Amino acid sequence: MNEQEEFILRVIRDNPFISQEELSEMIGMSKSSLANILSGLIKKEHVFGKAYVLNETAPIICIGGANIDRKFYAQSDITAETSNPVKSSRSVGGVARNIAENLGRLGEEVTFISTAGNDSEWEEIYELSSPFMNLEHVTKFDHSATGSYTAVLDQNGDLNIALADMDVFDQITPELLIKNTAILRKAKCIIVDLNCPSETIDFLCFFTSKNNIPLVIIPVSSPKMSRLPKSLNAVSWLIVNKDETETFLNIDINDEQDWKDSVKKWLELGVKNVIVTSGAKGVMVGRENGEILYFPAIETPNVVDVTGAGDSFCSAVIYSWLQKQDTETIIKSGLVNSHKTIMSKYTVRQELSQKQFKLDMEGYLNETIS
Repeated sequence: MNEQEEFILRVIRDNPFISQEELSEMIGMSKSSLANILSGLIKKEHVFGKAYVLNETAPIICIGGANIDRKFYAQSDITAETSNPVKSSRSVGGVARNIAENLGRLGEEVTFISTAGNDSEWEEIYELSSPFMNLEHVTKFDHSATGSYTAVLDQNGDLNIALADMDVFDQITPELLIKNTAILRKAKCIIVDLNCPSETIDFLCFFTSKNNIPLVIIPVSSPKMSRLPKSLNAVSWLIVNKDETETFLNIDINDEQDWKDSVKKWLELGVKNVIVTSGAKGVMVGRENGEILYFPAIETPNVVDVTGAGDSFCSAVIYSWLQKQDTETIIKSGLVNSHKTIMSKYTVRQELSQKQFKLDMEGYLNETIS
């Protein structure tokens, strides 16, 4: 902002209900000139229009996939090359979108940036997501289809095969993000998934370093690990699973020592904090002070659906970290949220709230102590 804009913003801050006429007289500026400046402040999102509500919040910004999830639950052993009886469900998903909804349900202010088709699938996503996040920065394309993810789950609720149509996210380009730099600069944290092209990840590494904004990267699958930069100095948190780690680092993780060594290798690449997850075996955590810790998973005998478990884990980790909790609380937050999500048929559990999460954490700690 220039000096004029800063001065006008200070006046509005003191009296947000001031009229343009009163403001014009107070600062000795013509109404037309003032209107142009106010229009600029609104476009830059420093002000949210009449009555000049100031935008001084710092949202969490999630960038990446938002798609329709279709799930098919096998009623017997899955047999290849023939018809299998299933039950089905349909919901909204996407790694970045799921994380955004989790954080929104936890009371955080969240802005979501993505791309979508101009179609009924996007309208469905919008309707179900908008209560938990700001979707005004999603760009729609007439000749693209909104992303979709189709999962087939076996009798135990484990993933058998998944089919993803995610081409629309190739249009989350650096150019698209540059158009949103006004809101990006306000972020208290930026979370991006690897549905985005590699050049977009590179741009965010540069942008967050320059503007001193924490950056969290969440991979989507092993094939997309090639989109991760070789240098991770800009990354505050990388939350990655065993398979994705083996793919990117070109290693095999066969035992606990291999697992621990993989965390060290991630830290050597510059990432400040890293978590390597391994399903029911738990997680291995590396912090920027060099500390490496193991946490077992919470035993979940009643598994309903594992879809969304990783996203719920990531969300609670980020939520607790932003609240400046200690390492143990940060990781246990993720484990508890993931545990509760696995017992739900929803990708993002519907009962999640700030109050419920606090009760979940207290219940887990009490069980651990007893």
